Amino acid sequence: MEYENGYECLLFDVDDTLYPLSSGLSANCTKNIKEYMVNKLDIEESKVPDLCVQLYKDYGTTMAGLRALGYDFDHDDYHSFVHGRLPYQYLKPDHVLRSLLNSLPIRKVIFSNANEAHVAEVLSRLGLEDCFDDVICFESLNPKTQTKTPKNDGEPDGLLPKSPIVCKPSENAFQQAFKMANINPYKTLFFDDSIRNIQTAKLTGLSTVLVGSSHHTKGVDYALESIHNIREAVPELWESVNKSNDVRSSRKIAIETPVEA
Repeated sequence: MEYENGYECLLFDVDDTLYPLSSGLSANCTKNIKEYMVNKLDIEESKVPDLCVQLYKDYGTTMAGLRALGYDFDHDDYHSFVHGRLPYQYLKPDHVLRSLLNSLPIRKVIFSNANEAHVAEVLSRLGLEDCFDDVICFESLNPKTQTKTPKNDGEPDGLLPKSPIVCKPSENAFQQAFKMANINPYKTLFFDDSIRNIQTAKLTGLSTVLVGSSHHTKGVDYALESIHNIREAVPELWESVNKSNDVRSSRKIAIETPVEA
């Protein structure tokens, strides 16, 4: 369904977007990633914190960076270790967000770098599992047959080795998501907590909403401290819904009103 503002789809990140950073899930996720690097990949513990930050900065996820460096590991094992041990009990049903989403009869799609099981668990804990029409996640963008470890024979100066993993903020990840979910980026509003993801999104034609900060920077069309502030920050979504309802009501009244001879 498309409204006068042109939006026919709302595209949402999950972590630190549908729930706040303050929930503590992200901190635990980072802790688990560092433990995986030390315990499973035998990376020197003193090097892990800086390497973790640098890989996330360079590749969008630490996992993608590790694969770019040549570390070979099972993706399911990684996700089980990193996400499978998270304290999901920190997340509670969000009746406010559920009501907001359900009040917008516009197509809604999830677009996350996380694995399918994690996304499903988060949505279930928040009580939002039936609020979205489609989910694009790690498995969607990275079929097992396409994620072999690349041979890094050395890269030209200034270029990072490539990762076999497709993920935000790469433009390729966005383009693949558009094809998979049949999304027209020029008629889609994208919600994410990462400014890098937002800026790439803008380059692909998406309208953007930065969640978790009210600070407007390059590439940001709207900025929300919390996902709960959608109605205040993007009122035109509801204005369009109301106009559409008014038109339908007017037509119904016109049909039901008898015409006197």
